[in-house]
Amino acid sequence: MNIPFDNTYARLPERFFAKRAPARVPAPKLIRVNTALAMRLGLDAAWLQTPEGVGMLSGNCVPAGAEPIAQAYAGHQFGGWVPQLGDGRAILLGEVIGVDGARRDIQLKGSGRTPFSRGGDGKAALGPVLREYLVSEAMFALGVPATRALAAVSTGELVSRETSLPGAVFTRVAASHIRVGTFQFFAARNDVDALRLLADYAIARHYPEAAGAVNPGLALLQSVIAAQADLIARWLPLGFIHGVMNTDNVAISGETIDFGPCAFMDGFHPECVFSAIDRNARYAWGNQPSICQWNLTRFAETLLPLLADSQDEARSLAEAALDGFGERFHARYLAGFRAKLGLSEGADASGAFVKDTLAVLAEHEVDFTLFFRHLTRVAAGESPDALVGLFPSRESCEAWLAGWRSVAEPAVHLAEMRAANPIRIPRNHRIEEAIQHAYSGDFAPFHRLAEALAHPYAECAETSDLELAPLPHEVVHQTFCGT
Repeated sequence: MNIPFDNTYARLPERFFAKRAPARVPAPKLIRVNTALAMRLGLDAAWLQTPEGVGMLSGNCVPAGAEPIAQAYAGHQFGGWVPQLGDGRAILLGEVIGVDGARRDIQLKGSGRTPFSRGGDGKAALGPVLREYLVSEAMFALGVPATRALAAVSTGELVSRETSLPGAVFTRVAASHIRVGTFQFFAARNDVDALRLLADYAIARHYPEAAGAVNPGLALLQSVIAAQADLIARWLPLGFIHGVMNTDNVAISGETIDFGPCAFMDGFHPECVFSAIDRNARYAWGNQPSICQWNLTRFAETLLPLLADSQDEARSLAEAALDGFGERFHARYLAGFRAKLGLSEGADASGAFVKDTLAVLAEHEVDFTLFFRHLTRVAAGESPDALVGLFPSRESCEAWLAGWRSVAEPAVHLAEMRAANPIRIPRNHRIEEAIQHAYSGDFAPFHRLAEALAHPYAECAETSDLELAPLPHEVVHQTFCGT
């Protein structure tokens, strides 16, 4: 197949990346290809399933027009500065312009060592590949900006982690892979020319309206702050916990990127953490807005040389831009929960009822998704028994319901509630179930879950079991990074 690559990032100076072809694998086998996404990219989904297509998706064949590179970046990881990270197990094959006119990266994850691997093997295990496929596509279906999954391929080799695990390669599609850490890489080296080139590139690719601003660098900063505020405000009403909100995992495009130890909550608590490497709960559900602003502050620091000739003036401009994060996030966060609860826009302007609701859910650790799912049914006129059943006592639920009925307008906002409250999310225990079956060679649960999660708001009796909270022995307490 002739893939019409147009690789603008590879035309930047070579200090932005390292040229590196993906490693060959012994026995690639296609697990799943995302036909709808392939069509959007202008790719032939049928060809991707041929030996030649699987060869590209596994890294065994580099198609004409591709210019494989590993991108350079740095970052703060759990608050600690690392001056050089980079794509240690990923290769950007190139960029394509889809049928919708949007430019997107096609990247292979788990495609072997690069100059940025820092001692790692550059490979990916099957489990993390399946997790990223499921969660990234679920996020897209839920309406959250996210990188996408084009394909998953097993490699026929073992990778060494705590044990030997089957290897795989994941094909990720993104608006770009430019991160806060990409800017930090050059700022740490005092490479102002590279920063200016990168900012101009980011503006042209993601925020072209900023090019015409009086201060394009400031307009870029404001645009990224707005995009990230909007993104985190979409995460929280879904109970999503990223797990590794390091600056190298913050895409300036505003997409959710890197789904390593991420998870969706079952029982609600604002201090909920799943990531096995987040030992101090830095990235707990309720900490994500403040961490996002912290990450954006690091981004603003990299742009100071571009904002003004005077350091004091540059800092003043950056601080004013950062001050806008809280108001924007809070407005969108409240709008999200108002939609979930069936509240009118003018009602509860202070968010008191939202805050009280979350306190009640936390006190009883009520299943987050099922609570809003059953509340939507109550709003439609159904019995509240299923909702009441989520609580330890009928009295605790009915007291909350009485307060809800006094402020909500369910008849007016039922359509909004249905659009804001998913029926299915990628439950941790279901993902783990699919992974364990896959390790035994059975991919049927993975495919069934992927297909069900593509329609998270649609009623479907055949997949009603996927809506259920885990039984006590099914609860997943920790999720793990793939490296």
